[in-house]
Amino acid sequence: MTPADSSAPLGITRSAESGPELRVWSQNATSIDLLLFDDRDANWITATLPMTRGAGDIWHAASSRLTPGRRYALRVNGPNGPDHPRNSFDPDALLLDPYARGLARTGPDLWRGVVVDDDFDWNGATKPNTPLDHTVIYEGHVKGLSKLNTRMPEHLRGTYAGLAHETTIGYLQKLGVTAVQLLPVHAFVSERRLKKQGLSNYWGYNTLNFFSPHAFYGTKAAQQGGPSAVLREFKGMVKLLHEANIEVFLDVVYNHTAEEGITGPRTSFRGIDNANYYRQTKTGAYIDVTGCGNSVDTSVPAVSRLILDSLKYWANDCQVDGFRFDLAATLGRNADAYFDPAHPLLEAITNDPELAGVKMIAEPWDVGMGGWQTGNFAPGWHEWNDRYRDRMRKFWLRDTKSIRENGSPGDGVGMLATRLAGSANTFPQNRGPLASVNFITAHDGFTLADLTAYDVKHNVGNGESNRDGTDNNLSYNHGVEGATPIRTIEAARRRTIRNLMGTLLLSAGVPMITAGDEFGRSQKGNNNAYCHDSELTWLSWDRRRWQNGLWQTTQHLLKLRRENPALRPSHFGVFGETTPSASQMDWYDADGREMSNLEWNSPENRTLQFLVASTPEHEEFNRVLVVIHGVESPTTITLPTHEGVTSYELLWDSAEDAPSAPDARPPAFEPGVRLPLAASSIRLFRAH
Repeated sequence: MTPADSSAPLGITRSAESGPELRVWSQNATSIDLLLFDDRDANWITATLPMTRGAGDIWHAASSRLTPGRRYALRVNGPNGPDHPRNSFDPDALLLDPYARGLARTGPDLWRGVVVDDDFDWNGATKPNTPLDHTVIYEGHVKGLSKLNTRMPEHLRGTYAGLAHETTIGYLQKLGVTAVQLLPVHAFVSERRLKKQGLSNYWGYNTLNFFSPHAFYGTKAAQQGGPSAVLREFKGMVKLLHEANIEVFLDVVYNHTAEEGITGPRTSFRGIDNANYYRQTKTGAYIDVTGCGNSVDTSVPAVSRLILDSLKYWANDCQVDGFRFDLAATLGRNADAYFDPAHPLLEAITNDPELAGVKMIAEPWDVGMGGWQTGNFAPGWHEWNDRYRDRMRKFWLRDTKSIRENGSPGDGVGMLATRLAGSANTFPQNRGPLASVNFITAHDGFTLADLTAYDVKHNVGNGESNRDGTDNNLSYNHGVEGATPIRTIEAARRRTIRNLMGTLLLSAGVPMITAGDEFGRSQKGNNNAYCHDSELTWLSWDRRRWQNGLWQTTQHLLKLRRENPALRPSHFGVFGETTPSASQMDWYDADGREMSNLEWNSPENRTLQFLVASTPEHEEFNRVLVVIHGVESPTTITLPTHEGVTSYELLWDSAEDAPSAPDARPPAFEPGVRLPLAASSIRLFRAH
């Protein structure tokens, strides 16, 4: 490797030839200085080293003082003025290396890069490599998951180490999820607007640097030990989760940065090469397709390389198992800002051999032109399925409200069935049902409990006069807004929660549960709680009796999903053919007859039975019957008669507050038997 080698790693590298070296990319800079700081005084510059431009516009400088713990920064100069409206150089600004593995805060808005010691003993721990059809994602927040957990030492609560504590890991294992998906852990800061309001960015979607773990999720001891200690604590968390067979996914925000709009902070990209890092018009105005002030320009190869290098670092050096890409449509926009599913970056993310086996999940939209792209990503990608979310909410919530108020739901079971079966109308045959990440809720929006308790958002505490957050919640309060002592309303809400959770975990696709939904966590109607770092957003570990019942229901459903491969197809079936690892589905009405076209399309038909048989490839043959009844009055069904089925064993009934005891013998029924079915409920049977 020579200084002129444009393919060599960027950031701090070490070689036998030149020793420690910093390499930085900038096409438009005319000079870059590497500044080294005193060990004790972060503002005392002890050395200024001019960097040399090499091949591919990569600047480099070597120094034996670039050792672990050393704080450093960049000073970059270049052309400005009317002839260069896209540039934003400031030779007085001290900037972060985009590839810095560690950061140190030296003032309210001042940062330095820090050289880290990245040695770590994984002690044989390896990635679980959970098959996608077995994957169940649990979306949570590093701090929020353990901050209120009094079962662990106080100094660990709300930290990486707290997430890795035996009580947290034991909870996840007992629940039955296979992967924890963490809200952003890349180093981030709060927006200036929030600071003025006395609030903070709790969620973390305001990235300062793509290679450094957020220091304030480290324990106090790790923070005092510096960035190397924080990095070790993060890796230790991953290691312990892997030893427990739990994968770690990161929610990554590569679409914009914390530098905000053109008048925002100048911490890194803006001062290094604003014209290339951010999408702009010829006049220098930002093209903002994220709604966050700036949009990273992935049509520039060096910018795409930065993102790809970041992914490889977290996947290989830190052993992360998967990524959820915030506003992923932004990453796939070409030089004209149009989305292209064959964008070089999107293809590289799924095809690069150094990322083989890593699970890639897109949030398939942004706020720019043509921003909604659900179903349009290429094979190898998995996508948050907002169409699934909306259909399930409508069926169990808004349709129920419509029946009460108007006597008609508006829709029957046809569109519901499509989503239950893996959303073949959204994802093509070659991608299959596992392309769909199914969810009812996410960090952004109402919790599952709040969906059943609020008709409108209650975001006044966010400081924006209730203007922020979506108004399209498809929720239903069941008659009273917010908390109520009326038992019939409480019972209806809890039954709806069970139906929503049941539908999620019995559907084809990859399910995602939002942390706390398994026990009915509420945010008091706030559907955009990004700026609340408080008990409003932290998970409570003290629960009421009904919450324990809901938790047991979620645990039971996850167990049933594991035990019944018919619920977990990897491929779409083809009519008239037997496709390995696909499920054969037969659809019946309430009377056990095959569904007619009229019944599929009639809004009056709200009862559906579907018999699902696996087509074995890796597991034993399995067949289940799912019965869904979407009306708030009881009915009677006839269990369908099907070749090879002699009995139906009842595994779960959503009408029950909690599942039966594990040692209870489940009742069995013969085909053709008529059974009463409770109002608004789901039943799952194993067919024998």
